[in-house]
Amino acid sequence: MDAFIHRFMLSTLLVTLLIVTILLLKKGLSKHLSIKVHYKIWYFLFVPLMTPFFPWDFFKLGAIPTLFTNIFTQNTANSLKQKSMTGSTISQAENSDLLRDFAISVNRSTPEFVFTMGLIVWVIGIVVLAGWIIYSHGQIRKIKKSASLISNQKISDLLEECKKIVGVRREITLQETSMINSPITFGMIKPSILLPLHAQREFSLNELKYVFLHELSHQKNKDVLVNNLMWALQILYWFNPFVWYALKRIRIDRELACDASVLSLIDEDNYIDYGHTILHFARGKHDHVYEQFVPGIGGTKKQIKQRILSIAKHTEDSQLLRRKSIAICIALGMFVLCLTPFTNAVASSDVYAFDEEEVIYEDLARYFQGYKGSFVLYDASEDQYHIYNRKMSEQRVSPNSTYKIYSALFALESNVITPDNNVQTWDGEVHPYPEWNQNHNLDTAIGSSVNWYFQNLDQKVGKKQLQHYVDKIMYGNENLSGQLDQYWMESSLKISPIEQVELLVALQENRFGFREENIQAVKQAISIEKKAQGQLHGKTGTGTINGIDVNGWFIGYIEKNHHFYYFAVNIQNDGANGSKAAEIANHILQDKNIYLY
Repeated sequence: MDAFIHRFMLSTLLVTLLIVTILLLKKGLSKHLSIKVHYKIWYFLFVPLMTPFFPWDFFKLGAIPTLFTNIFTQNTANSLKQKSMTGSTISQAENSDLLRDFAISVNRSTPEFVFTMGLIVWVIGIVVLAGWIIYSHGQIRKIKKSASLISNQKISDLLEECKKIVGVRREITLQETSMINSPITFGMIKPSILLPLHAQREFSLNELKYVFLHELSHQKNKDVLVNNLMWALQILYWFNPFVWYALKRIRIDRELACDASVLSLIDEDNYIDYGHTILHFARGKHDHVYEQFVPGIGGTKKQIKQRILSIAKHTEDSQLLRRKSIAICIALGMFVLCLTPFTNAVASSDVYAFDEEEVIYEDLARYFQGYKGSFVLYDASEDQYHIYNRKMSEQRVSPNSTYKIYSALFALESNVITPDNNVQTWDGEVHPYPEWNQNHNLDTAIGSSVNWYFQNLDQKVGKKQLQHYVDKIMYGNENLSGQLDQYWMESSLKISPIEQVELLVALQENRFGFREENIQAVKQAISIEKKAQGQLHGKTGTGTINGIDVNGWFIGYIEKNHHFYYFAVNIQNDGANGSKAAEIANHILQDKNIYLY
């Protein structure tokens, strides 16, 4: 749910920013935009609706969403400079003989139930608005059923003549009904123009010509489609007042643009007659709900007044104005293209695209009772993956203490520590675990999962160099935008179980070309036990939020008779921790006759 909420928050910010940008452009550069472009510039607002179908994974944009997320969710943990443990919540693994699994809780300032309630309210709003739209379209269907074809040959011929003038080739059904007061157009697949029942009697052929030119211009400009996109936007962002205001402006800009299209098709001497025709359909307000869902020549008195003033000032667009309008649209388009990938960055960077062919997907649900989880095993000798829960095995989550394997490796490669000289002196600050309140070397720090030890290492290596190494080994989403002392603790850095296994293979085989003595030092530090049946290396990790364990890891590999088996277990839900993940891994590996610890 977190990824969806953060993504939607980002999308809301993007839509709001686009609306404000478009309004400022229309205000500041009004004289440099043609009437038609004043309307078409709103098309950029619909781009966020299409971004889910665009392959943003081609771009590397994983670090951006967290910057926005941090505005709404503040993670607080023990920092290097923090001198008090007041308010800290501690999570300690029970199976400490396997591998020390100590975790510090990170506290989120916004409780989960707030997000849940917000989601419920949002869905209720969607349902209510969708119900209103369904009701309105029900009215439109009634109108359509009540309509009858116009058999007047002169009017039919006039419509065909107007279609040629406007440049519309599609078949347009012309009907009349007593249920409307002004002409409307609707239908994307089978377009229709509906006239009021009294139109043939009360309007001259010349006035009907202006009506047809207007309604056909709506069809040519695909305004019915635009209107549907408007309502899709309004349904999703019903809570955003900027969206409601923007859609109100779009409607009037649409009619102004349609008027401009008609004026470009008639002689200047006929502008007044066209204006008089529009005045016939002025009304005090929207008389019917459906009128907001179908474009037409009519409008409220306020809208008609604005349109008449625009007609009075109308001049043909100069070549210079067209060029300036195009240039402004191109600039805005580039701005939008830079922004829109952000809405998908959370999703695209939080899922690993796994395309290995040698995979056996297994049902191991019986081992994960009470937890959502995944298991990944790679048999190097057979070059074969065994995976339980494909979706979760590709889902990136915080690595928590499993990242300390690579924190140590990066510090060794940066010469912050060496295989023979890696003792860090305890600074006297009292930590929640007695094991942490002493000096540590690399082996004991890994064994007791000592946060301050690795936070010191990261601080000395520096974020720039850390980013270099994270990029080099392609660690998960490669996102270090969180605070330096906690980016790996339920923060910005995320990795999938499959990637954990792939990195363990690369570590064991030193595929990244690190110094061999550094690789051996890390492998020694994560060595858990050696038996006749083989040797086990591994590291647990626990994610704790607001005092509740929510994310458990156990990753590692087994060397058995010169064969290597690499594995990763990740579990989620309340109570999920590294010890439980290790217990699940033990049962699976035992039943597969690979290892028992």
